[in-house]
Amino acid sequence: MPARALRTEKLDLRVSSATKRTLEAAAAASHRTVSAFVLESALARADEALADRRTFSLSKAKWTEFIAALDAPPRHLPRIQRLLTEPGFFETPLAPDAQDKHNTR
Repeated sequence: MPARALRTEKLDLRVSSATKRTLEAAAAASHRTVSAFVLESALARADEALADRRTFSLSKAKWTEFIAALDAPPRHLPRIQRLLTEPGFFETPLAPDAQDKHNTR
């Protein structure tokens, strides 16, 4: 575990008796407190769950392709262009007959 950070937050868990006994046994077998064992285990699992969102590895050829794609000029996408330039639903002016009804209220 990295250098000890100031611990200011608390995390409570409700578990069954069997789960608690299992965690206590695992912590004892690892020569750790239950809190230390649960924290280290949870952080290891969190790192696994987030690993593909933080870093990724590419071969030299794939890295070259990736950089080329990033450096390439943007593709012209007419439907996206139209979407971004047309007025939105709430920006559309009222039809003349609807405008008259709106102004008389």
